[in-house]
Order: sequence, then C-alpha cells, then structure tokens
Amino acid sequence: MTFTYQAAKPYLVGAELKYVTEAIASGWISAAGPYVRQFESEFARYNGVAHGVSCSSGTAALTLALRALGVGPGDEVLVPEFTFVASAWAVTYTGATPVFVDCGDDLNIDATLIESKITPRTKVIMPVHVHGRRCDMDVIMRIAFEYNLRVIEDSAEAHGVRPVADVACFSLFANKIITSGEGGICLTDDGRLAEQMAHLRGMAIGPEHDFLHKQLAYNFRMTNLQAAVALGQLEKIDEFLDRRRKIEAYYDAGLGEIQEITRMPPRDVLWMYDVLAERRDELCAFLAEESIETRRFFQPMSKQPLYFDPDWASLNAGRFTAAGLCLPTHTGLTEADQDYIIGKVAEFYGR
Repeated sequence: MTFTYQAAKPYLVGAELKYVTEAIASGWISAAGPYVRQFESEFARYNGVAHGVSCSSGTAALTLALRALGVGPGDEVLVPEFTFVASAWAVTYTGATPVFVDCGDDLNIDATLIESKITPRTKVIMPVHVHGRRCDMDVIMRIAFEYNLRVIEDSAEAHGVRPVADVACFSLFANKIITSGEGGICLTDDGRLAEQMAHLRGMAIGPEHDFLHKQLAYNFRMTNLQAAVALGQLEKIDEFLDRRRKIEAYYDAGLGEIQEITRMPPRDVLWMYDVLAERRDELCAFLAEESIETRRFFQPMSKQPLYFDPDWASLNAGRFTAAGLCLPTHTGLTEADQDYIIGKVAEFYGR
C-alpha cells in the first residue's frame, strides 16, 4: 500500500546531491574516499567526542563496539526489553548472551532494575534512547562504575543526544533523523577503542597487508557515496532537530483533547511521535484507509522467537506493545499534514 502520509522518510534538502556528484566525478566511491573521514570527524566534533568510526549500519556499529570491548562467549550484556531486535542480535552475533531489563513508563530501560540483573558474567550495559527519549544515563553510568562494567549507548534513534558512555552507536538508516540511506557510526573518546573498531570493520587487515588476518572481523565499511549523503545531512542537523521540536509541540496541542489518546513523556529529540491508543489496531486500520501510515511499537525482546520467555506478557514492555503506535514523524511534515492526521484520529474517536 502506498501512503500519502508516510510514517517516516528522508529529508534531503542540503548539499547531498552536490557531494555525491563530486564523489562520483572524483572516482572515489569506496570506503577510501575523503567524505568518510570528513563525516567521521565532523559528526564526532558535533557530539563533543574525540573519535568517530563509520560503518555499514547501526547494527554493525553495535557489533563493532561489543567486539572492541572484548565481549564474547560466556559474557552477558544487559539489553532493554523494549527496543528493536538489532540491539539484542548484536550481542548474539558476538556469542555473548543478552539479558533483558524491563522498561519504565517512558519506554526506556528501567534503571532501578539494572542491579538485580547483574551477575559475575555481566560485561556491558546497553541502554537504548527509545524514540529520542534519553535514558537516565547518570544512574546507569554510576551503576557501571560500581560494578566495573562498560556502557554502550544505542543511540540509533537519538541523533542530537550527546553521548556519555564508552561508545555510542548511531544508525543512519533512511528513517532516522539524519541518514546516509544505510549506515552507522560509533563515537568514543577512547582512541584505542576507535582504532580497534576501525580495524574490525575493515577485515582486520594488518599494516603489512599480507592477507594474514589474525582475528575474525567484518566488511562493515561505509562508502564514500554514503558518507557524502551523511555529511550533507549533518550540515542541516540543527535545523532538522528544530523542525522536529515544532512537530512534537503541534501534535501535543492537537491531540491533547482526545481522551482515548495517551501522550507519552516528552522526548529529548524527536525521532518518532509515540502515543498509546484505545482500540489501537482498529485506529491503525482506519488511518491506513485514509492514506496515513502508522507504526506499531516494538515487541518485547522476550517475545522474540530467538529469546522467547512465556512471561513476556507480564512485562511493562508487553503492556505498552499492546497499545502503542507512532504517528507520521519526519522532518518534512507540515502543519497541514498534521492537521489532516490529527483530524482523522479525532474522527475515528467520534470527536
């Protein structure tokens, strides 16, 4: 089905085409091109972090961060119940075990439950800033210090939230606040970690380039073409974040009188505008008929076939999954678009 009002889409209004055209004209289209280094440097600087390591996806970024921190078989990583499955899969890719922590009422990992999940095998805490809502990083970092654990921020949905962990991992997929189509980037202040992640993403090729690879690694590189798009997007990020703040405020005002809609807590940056809705599935079907695409909430990790736990329905994450949806949220959304969407939600509930 084609929707007039899409749940998400890229907003390509800057120098993306200019930079891609220059990359093609130069012949530098692979990972060795100059836009890769430029994007890494400028994204790190924007976030107040020393090093950026670009890669092929947000999932790849998480995998690189875990591997660089030495996570492997026998280790455990604390992962939120409420997240996209890539957060857990990245742990499984390393041979380690994800241990799930339920969410609070803001959908983020409940920091009060973290300590009860720590065992002698725990190595990393992986908070996820869900829908652009920042986790309680002060508490998480304090717990990590007390138990000598490392922290990886899954910032896939939170461009503009400043990192504080050992590594922060961003997705640059087409529905994110800024995009390269496909792609990701790891940020860290630790130069050794940055070097190790860059080494692992490029097949662990040694300085001799003798085709002897001393460890299992990946082809997770970002191309110069992707980096050209990402750089054009990065130059507009403050404008994008401001436009999205206004989109959030407009939805807040327009949906405030609809009693069947429960607005979620404010977001530090707006990735997706999330709500709880009575008769959620009926509402989604009605909106689809009106050419409005919606997005249901993530399923709990404990409901996933790979990690199934029959007690998933008793979790806070399970309760939110049953009622949650995201309305169209992208940087190019206009007030007229929002008026139509809000009006159709009101119409469904007989307002």
